[in-house]
Amino acid sequence: MGPMFITADDWLHIAFRLTLALIVGCMIGLNRQQGGRPAGMRTFMLVSMGAALFVMIPLQAEGDSPYAATNALSRTIQGVATGVGFLGAGLILQESPRKSTVPKVRGLTTAACVWTAAGLGAAIGCGLWQMGLLGGVLTLITLSGVKRLNRSFFSQGGHNKKENTADEDDD
Repeated sequence: MGPMFITADDWLHIAFRLTLALIVGCMIGLNRQQGGRPAGMRTFMLVSMGAALFVMIPLQAEGDSPYAATNALSRTIQGVATGVGFLGAGLILQESPRKSTVPKVRGLTTAACVWTAAGLGAAIGCGLWQMGLLGGVLTLITLSGVKRLNRSFFSQGGHNKKENTADEDDD
């Protein structure tokens, strides 16, 4: 049995993976919650841990061969990615300001964060905790650092906030 697979009675590794998935989801959710976004800390924690749970099921299920478990894991990851995509779609709103006929799209970054949190949780659930932690840190850098870069670039370039894209408005 490889390092990815865990037995149902290996409580320490099960707890480690689920707790780490919660922590990574919490880090991202806290960032989003502080900005007043529609999905906050609890949502991200649940999405990340839920994804970890789903991928851990085929890793614990005893099958005829490791290939059967790998095939089941692949299908599970595809299902998680699709399901969380629908959750993210619910976060994206299209608004038309009363004075303008041009619709304004909001929630793209939050939807992308929910999808990323699921991916990080899935990686951690598969035992790839280093990848999950590094991905979580890079996500936070992207959310905070790139936003600051955009602000300094647009403020020095003489652009005002109204010229920013829909994705920048969501940040």
